[in-house]
Amino acid sequence: MEFRTYLRHFDYALLASVAGLVAYGSLIIYSATHSDPNLPSPFYYMRVQLIAALIGSVFLMLLAFMDFRGLRNYRQHIYLGIIGLMLLLFVIGAEAKGSTRWIPLGFFNLQPSELAKIGMIVVLAAWLADRPRGELETQTTLTTLGIAAVPAFLVFIQPDFGTALVLGAITLALLFLYGTRWLHFGIIAASVTGALFMIIKVLPMIGIQVLKPYQIDRLLVFMNPEHDPGGVGYHLLQSKIAIGSGMMAGKGLYEGTQTQLNFLPEHHTDFVFSVLGEELGFVGVSVLLTLYILVIWRGLRIAIISESLFGSLIAGGIVSMLLFQVFVNIGMTIGIMPITGIPLPFVSYGGSSMVVNLMAIGLLESIHVRSKLIGDRRYMRAQDAA
Repeated sequence: MEFRTYLRHFDYALLASVAGLVAYGSLIIYSATHSDPNLPSPFYYMRVQLIAALIGSVFLMLLAFMDFRGLRNYRQHIYLGIIGLMLLLFVIGAEAKGSTRWIPLGFFNLQPSELAKIGMIVVLAAWLADRPRGELETQTTLTTLGIAAVPAFLVFIQPDFGTALVLGAITLALLFLYGTRWLHFGIIAASVTGALFMIIKVLPMIGIQVLKPYQIDRLLVFMNPEHDPGGVGYHLLQSKIAIGSGMMAGKGLYEGTQTQLNFLPEHHTDFVFSVLGEELGFVGVSVLLTLYILVIWRGLRIAIISESLFGSLIAGGIVSMLLFQVFVNIGMTIGIMPITGIPLPFVSYGGSSMVVNLMAIGLLESIHVRSKLIGDRRYMRAQDAA
């Protein structure tokens, strides 16, 4: 009885949209990688991606059937767990391309910064939901920023500037949904602008370099797209050529010249959107964006109908996380955002990212089911009888 009731209240439109994104992304990953002669199989990357999706689906269902309200009691454990994993990373983490982001588990490389995204949404939502609105507003804002700053700093020094930005976007979105005063946002914006000016302009003049050389190069390319087209500007230039050449219907799957001839770097991870644009054109891009719009719409709907502030903040935080990543990833492939290495949710190749994003959908489903159960008379009668 209860199991069927739970299933009846699932948001199947959300699940179908996410399944469509996973399937679509796997197809594009296969197209981008199947001709690589160094792979043991043409299906290698697609198979790993689908295994990650299967593992993520198990977590999705576990979280969907779990009562999300119980997480509120474990916010301190979750927060300490995030910090612990981040510190462990600097002891046993595996280094790749100048960054230490993964903990090798043998069968799987765990990326703690991905777990930090969903973990911090729960931690900050629980913290804010316990603070009465209109009381001690400045203290609440400062403490929220302080809680978020520790994991964001540990992510930044890996270095992983993109994920640190995502954590910042999640924090600001939750403060906005909580109802923080606009004056506080103005002070935060001024502080961030001043800090960036110090990091980029002032500190290098006295010999203190906070950003890595490649991060400075990415900012230079963003400010001037023609900067060093054969070097640091190569990624963006090839991405623009690929997307622009796709035109209305694209060149066809497995037919993209920039992709198949390996002119386009990172074509199955950060620049997977460029592959889609080249091979399936405007029509293929429109399908992808429609699926994302459906996911965002269902997520916002869940945030609105949630019966508790805690549920609304979690749902809003998840929506902001997904929306920010989609905007920045697509934006960097067309040159309106700096290249930051943020993956395209459910589409870019990456096990940790896939699992965490599906866990986020599981939390949305849990909030949706509990909100619907409140209005389910049969369920309420069964509860009273019990």
